[in-house]
Amino acid sequence: MKYNFDTPINRRNTNSLKWDIAENELPMWVADMDFQTAPEITEAITKRAAHGVFGYTIVPDEWYEAYIGWWKNRHAFKIEKEWMMFCTGVVPAISSIVRKMTTVGENVLIQTPVYNIFFNSIVNNGRNVLQSPLKYDGTAYIIDFADLEEKLSNPQTTMMILCNPHNPVGKIWDRDTLEKIGELCWKHHVLVLSDEIHCDLTAPGSAYIPFASVSETCRKNSITCIAPTKAFNIAGLQTAAVVVPDETLRHKVNRGLNTDEVAEPNVFAVEAAVAAFTKGEPWLEQLRAYIYENRQCVKEFLEKELPEIKLVSENATYLLWLDCNGVSGCEDASELAEFVRKKTGLYLSAGGQYGKGGEMFLRMNIACPRESVKDGLERLKEGCRAYIQK
Repeated sequence: MKYNFDTPINRRNTNSLKWDIAENELPMWVADMDFQTAPEITEAITKRAAHGVFGYTIVPDEWYEAYIGWWKNRHAFKIEKEWMMFCTGVVPAISSIVRKMTTVGENVLIQTPVYNIFFNSIVNNGRNVLQSPLKYDGTAYIIDFADLEEKLSNPQTTMMILCNPHNPVGKIWDRDTLEKIGELCWKHHVLVLSDEIHCDLTAPGSAYIPFASVSETCRKNSITCIAPTKAFNIAGLQTAAVVVPDETLRHKVNRGLNTDEVAEPNVFAVEAAVAAFTKGEPWLEQLRAYIYENRQCVKEFLEKELPEIKLVSENATYLLWLDCNGVSGCEDASELAEFVRKKTGLYLSAGGQYGKGGEMFLRMNIACPRESVKDGLERLKEGCRAYIQK
């Protein structure tokens, strides 16, 4: 089947967080696709809705089997059924795990620039954010291992939240890097919480490596959060899984999820996940190719029409990380983002909200029809030209 990603879907007046904006604005900020989900998922939800009874729901064997099969076949990682727990979302899981597995006043380490909600999950629970900024050489990102180890060695640091692949810079961490992270965290008694929600949104030919699959050390000292929600655009259905191979850690996480009441599915959560992981692969493959072409479109446009802004070239997520260091007069990209939105209606995310190292960047969501991408690029060019000349 050939899936259509070119047809625009009108999302206004649907209580959409992304599209609750002014009429002339184009939102390319929050990580939410403007594509309809795979029709196989819609069919499964429609069939369940037609039943008409929406009572309390259990997690059946099919849910476990769907995840296990997907990770074995696509990511060469065998997950055991007993390792898995349902959760209503990756963010609720992260917040619950921070509460359960750390103590008020301890440090939770993150590698900035990184997903901004990590800050909320840490600060809102009375823990301290400890930033270990990634190194940027003007082209790509690497980990500053000297800084990382120094901060992991602090006795107050008890957890590291790993973003794998890394949002917003789009980095797929290689096996050696993940293994080194695992060894350092084990050495310094720091638990790894790995957010792998973007794992299926890699460029064609590129694959991610599950942190827990790298070594025995990584396996026994990690908690992994996974979900079909980002790859299949079903975040509003609130469905995810937490994978904990170590039995002692798993018992604690399970108690935390249940105490926080985020361990029970809504009536569509199971069906959607099962359909995604058992029937959604052809749709996902075409989606990945389409997003890659959108990325190439942006790269070529910037090089030709707006060389002041440079695309950081990585291979994961549909979120582009735009380097604005070449924009004359710009000392903080948040000011540029605000100016561009006011001038043209293009709504991008300012990089500063992702922590240290993000101040001169913008994040652009290209999970939308190509004509919308082109519209966004023209608005970005218009806004930047006006900003430079002001």
